[in-house]
Amino acid sequence: MAIAENDFTDGLLRFLANSPTPFHAVANLSATLRQRGFTELSESQPWQLARGGRYFVTRNDSSLIAVVVGTEDPLAHGARIVGAHTDSPCLKVKPEPDRVKKGYYQLGVEVYGGALLNPWFDRDLSLAGRVSCQTKDKALKHLLVDFKRPVAIIPSLAIHLDREANSARNVNAQLQLPPVVLQAEEGAAPRFKELLLAHLIEECGAHDIDKVLDFEISLYDVQPPARVGLYREFIGGARLDNLLSCYVGTMGLLENSGSYTSIMVCNDHEEVGSASHCGAQGTFLRDVLERMCGTAQDLTRMINRSLMISADNAHGVHPNFADKHDDNHGPLLNRGPVIKVNANQRYATNSVTAAFFRALCAAVQVPVQSFVVRSDMACGSTIGPITASELGVKTIDIGVPTFAMHSIRELAGARDAYDLYRVLAAFNNTKALA
Repeated sequence: MAIAENDFTDGLLRFLANSPTPFHAVANLSATLRQRGFTELSESQPWQLARGGRYFVTRNDSSLIAVVVGTEDPLAHGARIVGAHTDSPCLKVKPEPDRVKKGYYQLGVEVYGGALLNPWFDRDLSLAGRVSCQTKDKALKHLLVDFKRPVAIIPSLAIHLDREANSARNVNAQLQLPPVVLQAEEGAAPRFKELLLAHLIEECGAHDIDKVLDFEISLYDVQPPARVGLYREFIGGARLDNLLSCYVGTMGLLENSGSYTSIMVCNDHEEVGSASHCGAQGTFLRDVLERMCGTAQDLTRMINRSLMISADNAHGVHPNFADKHDDNHGPLLNRGPVIKVNANQRYATNSVTAAFFRALCAAVQVPVQSFVVRSDMACGSTIGPITASELGVKTIDIGVPTFAMHSIRELAGARDAYDLYRVLAAFNNTKALA
């Protein structure tokens, strides 16, 4: 049964708030799938997939694929594939981050992806990610951590000391981004691994941990996502690009009636090119499809009848910077999902897949928009072209229009997220694909 709009938006906000890293996002999606009757699979074990079965599998704890095996033959009807990504631009803690300067203990950080850096200053920041430990009996253990409360901040330099801050402020990522964590003198400061160990023991109850061996920890803003606007028509929050699509796609998958095969793909590492064992350029999706189909010939037959919707946020036309858009292709918030087109194949959309998506939107009475980057500007990309070229699957790139993409806090239309959910729910129950 379809979710009511307010309930859907509340669920999206909770998911965003509880998913500060790709690891947490996958853990939360996995919990939802289990609750809805999906069976978790392991790549290291043999699979027996039954018609009408619902399954999911994760890789690296940061990528996930969920499958509804239709009762109708997938070789005859293809697969309805929705793809998104779990990662977002952020600041990641370096392997040896400890530094003390002028009595302040700071963390060395590295910029992940194409982050908009200025908004990271003067924010209440916390730490979250995955920690790899050794237990007291010498076993390896991998745990998710989330400090939740503000534990760090990157203070701005006062304008009195930088009179050109409002006209020419450039950020040096090496020198100006290390956050302040506490006050400590040289030689008396803690080590970051010691702080992690103390948190695991005191806050997480992991009393069997002996020492921290390694970690993948990111900083994030503790301000929770919220409905914004006089009439609450917007969603403001971190990681809308692209956890919004992960949530919307998963909720759409849950609306599958069971007749036709549907797949939800949530890949990590899109923001840095997707070239990893759990990224879209890796083998994760192909490996799952091969195990579903059994033979190379059946795989080719199914892919030929399949279609993928690559869901990744689009650039909404900003009222203060309207000249940054092509006049005929400036998507508006809360006016429907956006078909993304690029002549140089930075998006995988073609006329066949676009026509299918337009017809799908019309069938559920959802408006649809188009985005083409200005001809004198460079175009970004998505997992769409990568997956299309790796698998040979027909693909369309779409997304909800967004402001401040890659900022620490982004803005999207609440209605757009719900409308895309309605479209993807219909997609998962559509017999004929483009």
